[in-house]
Amino acid sequence: MQKNYPNINVREINYPKFKARQVDYPHLNVREVKMDDEAAQRLLIKYHIPVLKQVVAKDLAGAIKAVKRIGYPLALKVSSPDIVHKTEVDGVSLNIRNELELRTEYKRIAESVKRKAPKARVAGFVVQRMMEGKNVRELIIGSKLDPQFGPVVMFGLGGIFVEVLEDVSFRLAPLAKEDAREMLAEIKGERLLQGFRGRKAVNTGAIISCLLSVSRLVAENPNIRELDINPLFADDRIAAAGDFRVLVD
Repeated sequence: MQKNYPNINVREINYPKFKARQVDYPHLNVREVKMDDEAAQRLLIKYHIPVLKQVVAKDLAGAIKAVKRIGYPLALKVSSPDIVHKTEVDGVSLNIRNELELRTEYKRIAESVKRKAPKARVAGFVVQRMMEGKNVRELIIGSKLDPQFGPVVMFGLGGIFVEVLEDVSFRLAPLAKEDAREMLAEIKGERLLQGFRGRKAVNTGAIISCLLSVSRLVAENPNIRELDINPLFADDRIAAAGDFRVLVD
């Protein structure tokens, strides 16, 4: 029986056509499209990948209203089809715990984006409930379309660790359950998934389920060039997507 977690959005909904805008990347020989945040969320939910509750607010008033549905603590993130990495424009604020902090961080992010990405089209701001607790780990699941082998699925430690430690494992899609288990066991930080220093072990079954769902998603949608869920939050109960991006042809 599926458990009910009020801060996690796991329901299946009808998935409309991609809503996306075209983005140019000068270092690539292709023109890619970044799926907007709401469409990307619907895509993950369609494939039964839990997503932390979030609302895309058009303005500050909308963000304040969204808090009534989501609650604190929350993350605030700029939503733009032209910004692939939100942190590069200081477009993310975490652990917001009251309305004063929300107002302050909204203004700071808006000013930072205007200064660092003046031509970016801002669709709004993502207001997202945060997953917290001593048992929470930040992981990453990703996929990239290889021109020869097709979609390749990646798993590893998330957050800043993926860039600093590069502790990841890879498999070709589609994955079998044993492939997913091996991916968890192969990373050097596998010990961090287990219980240590009073922290409970993560629910590896929930992580494996996410890996298999991402594998099926990219295998069934060959126009997806890249997909990143970073971080994927996991604790002893569940695993759920925090930030995510999807690039399509």
